Amino acid sequence: MSATTIQSLKVLVESIILDPKYHDILTIVKGARNGAVYGAKVRFPHALVMMMLFRSGTFREKVRLVFNATKTHALNLAKFATIYKSTCLLLKLYGATPGKEGPYDSFIAGLLGGYFVFGQRSKRGKISSVSQQIVIYIFARVALALARLAVKPGFGLPVVSEPKQSAAISQYAWPVFASMSWAAVMHLFRWHAAELQPSLRSSMVYIYQNSDDWDGLRNFIWHNK
Repeated sequence: MSATTIQSLKVLVESIILDPKYHDILTIVKGARNGAVYGAKVRFPHALVMMMLFRSGTFREKVRLVFNATKTHALNLAKFATIYKSTCLLLKLYGATPGKEGPYDSFIAGLLGGYFVFGQRSKRGKISSVSQQIVIYIFARVALALARLAVKPGFGLPVVSEPKQSAAISQYAWPVFASMSWAAVMHLFRWHAAELQPSLRSSMVYIYQNSDDWDGLRNFIWHNK
């Protein structure tokens, strides 16, 4: 293929992607692309550290686990972005007010994406650990946002959103939340460790259980075991 042909194709493609009539459809493609890239960027370093430090097995097995976790995270975010943006577009075009975004379009689109991408079990009836981590991360952020909205003056719940009470709650809510969260997770780790998410459990075993035993300076300072 000649340089002239390549340049012509480039001009043609750019004319399409810059044409306003294709914008809404192409946002779906770009959303899928961005979801995949972001998922890979986030998951790869996390999986690399967790697998190499806390998983047993050969180097090849660990590499395969890192690759699978990265691929799953990237594909899940790409699929969710595709479903979410497609649903939003369809609701905008064919909803109660065609041509305008409805107040609950994002909620409905998120509901569908969450169900079809993150709400499914494998053929063996298991839930992907990657999906669990993503959903738990999202849930935690939602809980924090709703807590802030609840005490937001002029917008939140009665009484607690009044300026004086809101300021007091905002001042003390975080230390209470942080201490109760750590109290709960340490109690669960001590008495019900099997119920915790595997990567969290592995890191806690490394810090809190493996630090109980050593037989010399070598595995007291330089090595864990």
